[in-house]
Amino acid sequence: MKPKDSFQFSGSVLLAPLAAILAIWTVFWVEVQFGINFNDFGIYPRKLTGLRGVLFSPFIHGSVEHLYNNTIPLAVLTAFLVYFYREIALRTLVLGVLLSGILTWLIGRPSYHIGASGLIYVLASFIFFKGVFAKHFRLVALSLVVVFIYGSMIWYIFPVKDGISWEGHLSGFITGLFLALITKVKVPEVKKYEWEKEGFNEEEDPFLRHFDEHGNFIESQPEEKTVADDSIKITYHYKKKREN
Repeated sequence: MKPKDSFQFSGSVLLAPLAAILAIWTVFWVEVQFGINFNDFGIYPRKLTGLRGVLFSPFIHGSVEHLYNNTIPLAVLTAFLVYFYREIALRTLVLGVLLSGILTWLIGRPSYHIGASGLIYVLASFIFFKGVFAKHFRLVALSLVVVFIYGSMIWYIFPVKDGISWEGHLSGFITGLFLALITKVKVPEVKKYEWEKEGFNEEEDPFLRHFDEHGNFIESQPEEKTVADDSIKITYHYKKKREN
């Protein structure tokens, strides 16, 4: 049985990203089906009514392309979060949405900011930096995977393209870094071999005894079995010589 603090697969690894995808696609379907535009429920910086977008904006998308571009990263990064950081996954998602949304409201341009991309940047930033800070080999490997897949996202925290909320991306990136710094996680202990443990004595190790100081293998000779002197008893019988 695996220890409780080890990485384990569970149904939530599939259910969490599925629920996130279902939520954003359902909202978009309602807009198209009933001819409703929810853009006014996005984040509008420095207006009190714009604060409602902190909660609603991650579910609102302006087009199918916008929705599709956010679907796969949201699913993949949410699955990573739930699998490797199960105990803090929900807390990270909630705080990520709230903090990144509020920061967007503070620094954003006077326009409606919508989409799940802010949350995606929270997840990518958090998973990357937390893996680096934790210094666990699996989490560091996960950080490298995130960089390999989504490393190009870093450019969009700058105003390099019209029509995107780079302020939302930057807010998500900063929020993810902040959460990685303040959140404590339990990681499995790395198994140590005998020679990695403190107090290891090379001279007492039965395997290392087969090598000399130069690293050459010493072939052991089979021990000869000796028989104790008192293990064999010899009895002599004498016959008298017959007289003629």
